[in-house]
Formats: sequence, structure tokens, C-alpha cells
Amino acid sequence: MKPAPFAWERPGSLAALLDRLAQATCNVKLIAGGQSLGPMLNLRLVEPDLILDITGIPELHEARVEGDTLVLGACVTHADIEDGRVADVTGGALQRVASAIAYRPVRNRGTVGGSLVHADPAADWVSALTALGAEVEIAGRNGRRTLPVERFVTGALEVALGAGEILVAVRVPALPAGAAWGYVKHCAKIGEFAHAIGAVRLEPGAGRGRAVIGAVEGPPVLLADARPLFGGRIGADFAARFDSRVADQALREAGMADAVERHIHVTGLARAVAAAGRVPHAKPLPEAA
Repeated sequence: MKPAPFAWERPGSLAALLDRLAQATCNVKLIAGGQSLGPMLNLRLVEPDLILDITGIPELHEARVEGDTLVLGACVTHADIEDGRVADVTGGALQRVASAIAYRPVRNRGTVGGSLVHADPAADWVSALTALGAEVEIAGRNGRRTLPVERFVTGALEVALGAGEILVAVRVPALPAGAAWGYVKHCAKIGEFAHAIGAVRLEPGAGRGRAVIGAVEGPPVLLADARPLFGGRIGADFAARFDSRVADQALREAGMADAVERHIHVTGLARAVAAAGRVPHAKPLPEAA
């Protein structure tokens, strides 16, 4: 199947893009890497009248460090992160997540911003950036605003973008010294979308942390205060204190009724905790069934 006919334009600046969005009276889609939109066009799951190619906007390709925050332009690719072409304030956590996304041809073109805007619940960045406490920067003709990733992704394939707004950057906070990071995903086949994702960002020294259960039917299940998962405190012995019952209850409250499905997701989170406990900034472990 081929896509329905559409017009194609490539604005050269953010201002030009925002003006074009404001003027458009037809159905418009934005494209960067096209790793999600391309297949949807071919299957006619979306039939836009106009596609705006945002890859010609220099600002969206920029990456910089502001204090203890890494700012990634929306068009930074997974491969840019994997190959170390951008700075990393997470001790390699971002690099390891990027390296396990799909296959290299996808990573060469797929973008961080595109992944978040598409908001597939099984996508790596949706869960990983939520666990890291990242924010998105949104631009419109009336100015800019920021949202935590957990408020930006509102549902499966749904995000909090208003009319004429685009995601321009992702702001990732640094992992402090002594912080532990674990990221595990379970796939039927390595390289495919995950059936379950577990991610934790824990700071035993400060006694705080975040935990995420991803690849669920809606947005990731976030425990912004992860202490209940560890008997009320996050210390150096957090891995031994993990309580799977608390994670199971969080999934129940999120509406996951199937006990087998909950078990798979809780196991993924438990393995992320174990990974974080072995080595600070632990390597993600994509698994095949």
C-alpha cells in the first residue's frame, strides 16, 4: 500500500515553521526521522494534506549542557547519543538506552523528539526519560513552556501539545555521584518493541528515587517517590529491600487486571532494580523471550 497524496514543505527556521503551522487550514503532520510516521503513512493510518519536514531547522539539531542539565534538540538522533556525538550528564545511561533501541538503521534516523511525540507506550525514551526526571520544552507562536515528560505523555499515542505547538527540546538532569540507574526491557525478539519495561533512578545517599513501569497500555506507571518499593527508605541496600507487592499494587491501581501481565511487568522492574544495585549507572538489559 502507498500513502495518500500529500504536499511537502521544509521550513528553514523555527519561526517559519510556527508561522506555517498557524496559517495551515488543512491536516498537517511533522516529520523528522520518519521511523514512526513513515509506516503509518504507508498503511494509511494517517492521511495528512501537508507534511512539514523539520530537519532543516538548525536549532532542533543542537545539543548543549546548561549547568547540570543536558538539552537535546528534538532532531537529535538515537545514533547521535549512542555514538557519543552529544554530551552526556547521566554517566552513560542515555547512551546505553539509545544503543538498545530497535536496529542501527532505525537509530541512524529516529529522533528523541519524534519518539516522545509519537508516544508509543513501548518506546524506550518514553519510559527512560520519565525515570530520569526529564522535561520537554514546547514552542508556539505565543512563547515557550516546559513540562515533565510524565505530564507530556498523556496516553497511548497522546501528548500535551496544543494547536500550533511543537516539541523543540528535551531537558535531562544530571545523575549525581553515587546515583544508581537500571533499565531493563523484555522483548519477544531483540530489536523489537518491548512487552515490559522497568526503569529506576535511585540516589541512596539522598534517600530518594524514581521508578517506572513501561510498555503498558497507556503512559508509563510512575512512582515519583520510589521509597515504598523499598520498605519506606532507599539506602545502600535497596536491591535487597525491593518489595514486588508494592509494584503489583501500583499496576492494579493503574488498571492492569491480568495477574500474569502484572507479573511480567513487576519482574522487569525487579531486574532493573537488581541492575542498579550491581553497578551505578547500570547497563540496560534488553531480553528476548
